[in-house]
Amino acid sequence: MKTLYFAGGCFWGVARFFSGVPGVQKAVAGYANGRTPDPTYAEVYSDLTGYAETVEVEYDGRQVDAATLSRLFFCIIDPVSLNRQGEDIGTRYRTGIYYPDLEQAEAIRPVWEERRQKAGASFAVEFRPLENFYPAEEEHQDYLEKHPGGYCHLGPKIFRYLQLWSDARSLLEGEADPVAVMALLSALIQQRMRFFWTGFYRVVDGTLVLGPFQGDVACLRIGYGKGVCGSAWAEDRTLVVPDVEQFEGHIACSTLSRSEIVVPVHDAEGRVAAVLDIDSTETDTFDASDAAWLELICYLCRL
Repeated sequence: MKTLYFAGGCFWGVARFFSGVPGVQKAVAGYANGRTPDPTYAEVYSDLTGYAETVEVEYDGRQVDAATLSRLFFCIIDPVSLNRQGEDIGTRYRTGIYYPDLEQAEAIRPVWEERRQKAGASFAVEFRPLENFYPAEEEHQDYLEKHPGGYCHLGPKIFRYLQLWSDARSLLEGEADPVAVMALLSALIQQRMRFFWTGFYRVVDGTLVLGPFQGDVACLRIGYGKGVCGSAWAEDRTLVVPDVEQFEGHIACSTLSRSEIVVPVHDAEGRVAAVLDIDSTETDTFDASDAAWLELICYLCRL
């Protein structure tokens, strides 16, 4: 067994989240990288001890690795929020990944660096060796299991995405056929998240060609740099569009579509091989959390 330490705001929700990750054996709420020995919750809450609310994640490296755990971590935090996650404010709520050995650090570093580059100068996630860790009092362990209606800064959507990612990871294991992968993912996402339209466009001979999808009849082909899908392909980045009417050059495959998110899907060489396109009948449906989760899901299906 191995351990990693994640500070992501209130440790009640973070512990509950990691407890649901396949391969994680235990998630312990506690305090990390502070100055005083064996602190109490009240002492840490004062913000005078230097500790961060942190979760010790014990995991089976044969089932899940440090890089995957770190990618999941970035799906549940705002990486540009300094000393604040949700409504929780203070240095005890800072974000960070704390590693006990250099082998883990080398596995995590590319994930951390990728997120740092995406976030820019406002990036606020620490990446440091673990200095110390003290488990929190028993009342803070498995808090949300003991208090199902208790406060959690992680919304229900995050836990739906975690189950979606977990199921997709299991179902896609060993499958190499790209059409089967796209068909399963479009059906699974649609079934679990209930979006208006979910599907893939494949890069074929310099254009996007409609692939497996769930929803209304859609455009058969989209050109490079055209519409939201073609732009995500050309720019090789996820595009979140709160209101499609405000997107210059939007291609209206359906008049019912009001907001959209498009995620590039890469092949083994890192080239864009397809895009995942998801539409909603409501404006402002998608945000940075959806982008992070859908990127992680697309990372499962290198085409």
